[in-house]
Amino acid sequence: MIPVRGYEGRRVGVLGLGRSGLAAAHALEEGGAEVLCWDDGAEAREAAARQALTVVDLSKQGALEDLAALIVSPGIPHLYPAPNRVIAAAWDAGVPVDNDIGLFFQSFATEDWARFDVEPRVVAVTGSNGKSTTSALIAHVLEHAQRPVQLAGNIGRGVLDIDPAEDGGVVVLELSSYQTDLARALTPDVAVFTNLSADHLDRHGGMGGYFAAKRRLFAEGGPDRAVVGVDEAEGRYLANQLTHGPSDDRVIRVSSGVKLAGPGWNVFARKGFLAETRKGRQVGAIDLRPVKGLPGAHNHQNACAAYAVCRSLGLAPKVIEQAFSSFAGLPHRSQLVAERDGVAYVNDSKATNAESAAQALQAFKNIRWIAGGLGKEGGIASLAPHLGAVKKAYLIGHSAREFALQLGDTPHEVCETMGQAVARAAEEAEAGDTVLLAPAAASFDQYPDFEKRGEAFMAEVEGV
Repeated sequence: MIPVRGYEGRRVGVLGLGRSGLAAAHALEEGGAEVLCWDDGAEAREAAARQALTVVDLSKQGALEDLAALIVSPGIPHLYPAPNRVIAAAWDAGVPVDNDIGLFFQSFATEDWARFDVEPRVVAVTGSNGKSTTSALIAHVLEHAQRPVQLAGNIGRGVLDIDPAEDGGVVVLELSSYQTDLARALTPDVAVFTNLSADHLDRHGGMGGYFAAKRRLFAEGGPDRAVVGVDEAEGRYLANQLTHGPSDDRVIRVSSGVKLAGPGWNVFARKGFLAETRKGRQVGAIDLRPVKGLPGAHNHQNACAAYAVCRSLGLAPKVIEQAFSSFAGLPHRSQLVAERDGVAYVNDSKATNAESAAQALQAFKNIRWIAGGLGKEGGIASLAPHLGAVKKAYLIGHSAREFALQLGDTPHEVCETMGQAVARAAEEAEAGDTVLLAPAAASFDQYPDFEKRGEAFMAEVEGV
């Protein structure tokens, strides 16, 4: 646990008692604060009380008096589409609002670091797609290189639940826009921007607000090194904002599909080959095609970002290449779950929007595509250019019929349930086909989260 510093003997409110909220409450108490907790859900309040935390209704008149800060869980809206009533009351009372990410950056470094031979480092990864794979891949490479590493944030453990820093240790944080948007301290040593596509727009008041939330990771603390995906205009803008000139190697530009040139530090992948260039010369290369855990151009972009981070931390290209070859991928993200009679079954349940599904559809051939769920604005209309490899679509969930109307001439069948979709796809599949779950939709119509949806797919595949 990371004891939170700066609130000794002071009262601090914690709003939202999920994983991050509970960890924040305990870390604040460990640092000497008096913590008052609240959640609108009775079950969450009862769980906090069982952990000996003080539960107080922070929405009541006068509950925020004398609070030094209000710590808010990431799922609670603080501005759009409307601020939570407790947060609005904190504004009116002049109580600073923060989150666990801000507390982490405020508290992680301690006086003990003076005795370390190698100062600990923090790598923070944000972006629309690929955050989890990139973060996990960085951690995997560092473990392979026998560097002390902890994976936390939106993946792995809560940021305040990790162990205190050790000599030469690296903390890899996956951070969502919900987390970067509110944190009052954001000071990673290395910051990563993977890419940007439309998501969470209601929470951020539109695309501009969404990008602004991501950009805070780079603007607030000024990382020593920035790894920036430049395949979208926002990434190119961000890289330009951070650089002091063409040869400024504090910014490492990353691309999948575009050969990057110039005197700066570049890492790009084309046709399955990763290349690193500095001062206009190639200094490293990896053939990504044999790496089963990183299929498709979108994973090659993740590989480029992870490679750039690990190079900035001093690892040699050969060490990174060896680690890549043993990376198995993450559950629910282009995860190969079975191969039967020449048919591959791939679980990409994390593809909860059209952009993510497009990446999966470009990673495989001869696809029997299982899609659907609780569709997002626009449905799958934007996927029309990416359906060339789809032999047939099997549609499930709330948006099945809406998706069917958007598929045009692509063969499809409304199956409604996962069981029926897997059974029909398996029945019609031929050797060389890939049965791909890439829903392009949220899971909440049939499942509590994308993980449960992916587990349901794997269970049905097991029975084929």
